[in-house]
Amino acid sequence: MENPSLVSIAHLSREKILYLMEMARDFELRPNRKILDGRIVATLFFEPSTRTRLSFETAAHRLGASVIGFTDPKVTSSTKGETLKDTIMMVSNYSDVIVMRHYLEGAALYASELTNTPVVNAGDGAHQHPSQTILDLYTILQTQGTLDNLNIYLVGDLKYGRTVHSLIMAMRHFHPTFHFISPKELAMPEEYKQYCREHDINFVEHEDFNEEIISGADILYMTRVQRERFSDLMEYERVKDIYVLRKEMLSMAKDNLRILHPLPRVNEIAQDVDDTPYAYYFEQAQNGIYAREAIICDVLGITLEEVRNDSTIIQ
Repeated sequence: MENPSLVSIAHLSREKILYLMEMARDFELRPNRKILDGRIVATLFFEPSTRTRLSFETAAHRLGASVIGFTDPKVTSSTKGETLKDTIMMVSNYSDVIVMRHYLEGAALYASELTNTPVVNAGDGAHQHPSQTILDLYTILQTQGTLDNLNIYLVGDLKYGRTVHSLIMAMRHFHPTFHFISPKELAMPEEYKQYCREHDINFVEHEDFNEEIISGADILYMTRVQRERFSDLMEYERVKDIYVLRKEMLSMAKDNLRILHPLPRVNEIAQDVDDTPYAYYFEQAQNGIYAREAIICDVLGITLEEVRNDSTIIQ
């Protein structure tokens, strides 16, 4: 039997991605239901999170499920030496879905191999963040009307940014052109550039960041420099504010440009950008609820047809 878990975006087909987009759209139109009444969603966050955790929990509650879990591993038995295996085996007895964020790459895959309870990867180290990618794709489709043949500019921490790594893998089905904008220290890792070559994904690398460079963008995807990924804080201080998007830099922007950011932002988007028609990062965050409603239902085997025929909608 195929494992229903969502641990990597790399295994999703074009058809599956578009299917999840349709389901997310249905939840955007009618987010409040009782379709998961009696189900339990466990949220295991071994690493700090605000938006991802809250949007998963909101999605579960809006679908009528109950939520258990933790936001700080210090309050769990891992402080007593309990292994990740034992934690997963124990929690799988109590829940129908496990949503897990972990600081180790591959932790979600490992967890999914231990249990028949579906596991959703809510971020594993600098590796993948597939639920963020689903909401990113939904936002791109929402703002551009298509996922095909877009110019997508990725800016900032491309070395450690799991959101941009996942986005590259997902967009392989849609013929994008990527522009990678970063300092050398935070450049896109070679393995993802090789992935682009193997899947005929066009990409261009830049170190400059100005209005001329970004004038061709359909999507400008900003990222923060992640302090928690640096072992050398002096290096972090040197690169943390290297790219800051300001309102005046949008003077040559295309009308359809939308600025996205997985959040939280620090200094990489100036406050004056918020009031421009291009800013879309807060709407993007809201889309996380609809995308994660779709993901939870999908891993539980609830189909789009069942969602559309659902009679438990709450007005």
